[in-house]
Amino acid sequence: FALSVLIALIQLGLLQIAFNKLGLSSSSAYLLLFSSLLGSVFNLPLFTMRTEPQAPPINIPRPLFPGLPLWRFTNRTTVALNVGGCLIPIGFSLYLFQNSEISLMEVIQGIIFVSLISYLFSRPIRGLGIGMPILIAPLSAALVAVLLNPEASPPLAYISGTMGVLIGADLLRLKDIRKMGAPFAAIGGAGTFDGIFITGIVAVLLA
Repeated sequence: FALSVLIALIQLGLLQIAFNKLGLSSSSAYLLLFSSLLGSVFNLPLFTMRTEPQAPPINIPRPLFPGLPLWRFTNRTTVALNVGGCLIPIGFSLYLFQNSEISLMEVIQGIIFVSLISYLFSRPIRGLGIGMPILIAPLSAALVAVLLNPEASPPLAYISGTMGVLIGADLLRLKDIRKMGAPFAAIGGAGTFDGIFITGIVAVLLA
């Protein structure tokens, strides 16, 4: 679904419009785009936690090596950081903050608002991960950015949207991992990568 949306955005030229609103050149924009997509297949393990058993148990393909044996759920979940869905958005958000006319208080308020919305609308899906309606976060991010700083709403919308989804739908949902019965959970990965990537682009367009 995310790939289909991405192709549609490229075909319509909306992706370039979004990057232009963020002040990025074409080369920088597509470097960010392909770095995010490539980085989405890399997960950096952080820790392992004991989780509730699931019936029936499921197997999930390893993120980096599809040809190797599958992840087998053994009542333990490995929590990791996704490069494309977590680390790159954080780094780009810091870049936008340093190079935009937005204050720290505006960023904090925007992130808190979208984080709360993301937490309220996200739900743990047993055996898979965290799910959330894909347009809720970008609409919320665009709205709060326009209200807080209309003149610099595009970068504020991107920061609020991506960081809000990471915090509200991932970090604040870590407590739910024990109940999902999944062998692997990536912060900013799997289904939430789609949400984070699309949130950033759509929020900028709407702002």
